[in-house]
Amino acid sequence: MDKKVNANSKNEQLEQFRANDKDKAMTTNQGLKVSEDEFSLKNGERGPTLLEDFHFREKMTHFDHERIPERVVHARGYAAHGEFELYESMHTYTKAKFLQTPGTKTPVFVRFSTVIGSRGSGELARDARGFATKFYTEEGNYDLVGNNIPVFFIQDGIKFPDLVHAMKPEPHNEIPQAATAHDTFWDFIANNQESAHMIMWAMSDRAIPRSFRMMEGFGVNTFRFVNAEGKSHFVKFHWKPVLGVHSVVWDEAQKLNGKNPDFHRQDLYEAIASGNYPEFELGVQMIEEKDEFKFDFDILDATKLWPEEEVPVKIIGKMTLNRNVDNVFAETEQVAFHPGNVVPGIDFTNDPLLQGRLFSYTDTQLIRLGGPNFHELPINRPVCPFHNNQRDGYGRQTINVGQVSYHNNSLAGNTPSPVSEEEGGYTHYQEKVDGHKVRARSESFKDHFSQATMFWNSMSDPEKQHIINAFSFELGKCKEKTVREQVVEMIMNVDVDLACQVAKNLGITIQATNIPTNSKVSPALSQSNSAKKPDTRKIAVLVSEGFAGELIATLDALKAKGTMIETVSDHLGAIKGADGSLLEANHTFSTADSVLFDAVYVASPQGTTPTYQKEAAYFVKEAYAHFKPIAASFYGGQLLDELGLKGQAGVITEETENSFVESFIYAIAEHRFWNRAV
Repeated sequence: MDKKVNANSKNEQLEQFRANDKDKAMTTNQGLKVSEDEFSLKNGERGPTLLEDFHFREKMTHFDHERIPERVVHARGYAAHGEFELYESMHTYTKAKFLQTPGTKTPVFVRFSTVIGSRGSGELARDARGFATKFYTEEGNYDLVGNNIPVFFIQDGIKFPDLVHAMKPEPHNEIPQAATAHDTFWDFIANNQESAHMIMWAMSDRAIPRSFRMMEGFGVNTFRFVNAEGKSHFVKFHWKPVLGVHSVVWDEAQKLNGKNPDFHRQDLYEAIASGNYPEFELGVQMIEEKDEFKFDFDILDATKLWPEEEVPVKIIGKMTLNRNVDNVFAETEQVAFHPGNVVPGIDFTNDPLLQGRLFSYTDTQLIRLGGPNFHELPINRPVCPFHNNQRDGYGRQTINVGQVSYHNNSLAGNTPSPVSEEEGGYTHYQEKVDGHKVRARSESFKDHFSQATMFWNSMSDPEKQHIINAFSFELGKCKEKTVREQVVEMIMNVDVDLACQVAKNLGITIQATNIPTNSKVSPALSQSNSAKKPDTRKIAVLVSEGFAGELIATLDALKAKGTMIETVSDHLGAIKGADGSLLEANHTFSTADSVLFDAVYVASPQGTTPTYQKEAAYFVKEAYAHFKPIAASFYGGQLLDELGLKGQAGVITEETENSFVESFIYAIAEHRFWNRAV
């Protein structure tokens, strides 16, 4: 197959649906040119509007029906187009065509999201993040529908409505929005302790990512790879961000939701628009069928992960997001994902959470998108042709010709007809299943705490403190003391020190009776071991009139290292340097805030105005309190002197022994400096 055609096929298909209204005459939806769009048709200038005004009726009716139901979960989302390029053939493990030939490029569409909040909620809520990828392959659409956390709250799909009801705003007052810091959520956790592992992730820094570009993605459930010979491997999917995995701090997240509730989507949009395309490598963990039961956890349990030290992640390709959507509603909101959208070579397992998902997604799309034809919307259409006997329904776009719409038939030569596995027909893996019909759960699913403890053991000291703080904040918002006590009692099974510190913060007295003995660790779980790069990090440069002309060369050197420079001053527009050189101020102190940036660079000149100095001081102190890199050169060091910040970890000045630019770049790559005095 022509790889270039495959890579561009989705873009070419979407092109026919794009509409650019610029410089076009206005028409009705029937193509009739409109002569007036400001005034409705009336009986006299001050008379009543006439019912015969078909243009007014069409315009208003369409407006009245513009909104569709938002997703019950994952309502707040943002998306982008891209392509996936395969590094090495996976033919040994799967017959999926897009995973056969190295260099094959497959168009993709990725939607990132928060789980709990409504479409209008802030993006920096403490929450899991959705990471859903649609591959437009030549064999049909394949959807890898996952999260940025590798495990889930529940083990069986039948409990999903209970979980969502508990985490959503409480029904009697519809409070709080996009938050788990309330009684019903924590009451659910305390009384459904299979959630113990997931809640450790949710209270960690993973739940407040720096950006969509800097978070991992996981398929969560256990799937199968099946090769051409019919051999099966259990498989879990991973997306590894090339920029590493990084987060914000909680105080920063809360402020970001006020300063810029669109922070994550704006970050993604601007990165792609500027050519800093987000990249994620696809990795797979695989287990042979014969090894299904050799681990100290059940590999089908969605509340468990496969430690990377025991089951290595094999990197097989890279996804690059290189095009923003043209229309958020038509693409981001109308895209319909479903873990049941698979291609030959990818199959399911008996994971009971996955089995529940296989029913739920299609059922959800039917109500959201108005009927059974949502697959015909441009963003959902496969790049390969599709033929079957399904007909009619809301929103039908295909015009089926001929008299036959059933199988078997003789009038159309018994077409469309099924094809064999050798011809590309999908066949399910023939797993032998034998058992009694029961409503029960496997004994191997009953360990709820070992991996929660492993997660805790694997955290660095700052990460552990953040988890303690998160539990203390969330439970501190619960009004019922009994709920707080139940949760503390539950986390005693995870780690006694964790439980004791949270209990102390909540004023709860506990008896340290349950002492976990699990000392297992997985270094891959700690963000402190993630890749550290300065690329695309955003630097706020605080500057005012009379800046040293040499500053421009320094900024150019920082840009050359891949950082993004934005200037902040006491006014917008041109700022003149001491030598007559000019800088353009992108922000003022009223339109920018330190939480919007990864690092701060103070380059104020000698004799800076008191007003500027006061605003700059607040900006710097907040960044320092959030453990961010701070630098100062020329006369900017005077401000750091006044604030007593010189010599602290991650504070770079011209007195630094190494090159100023190199030292600052290293500090930016480090992301945060947890050991500084605050």
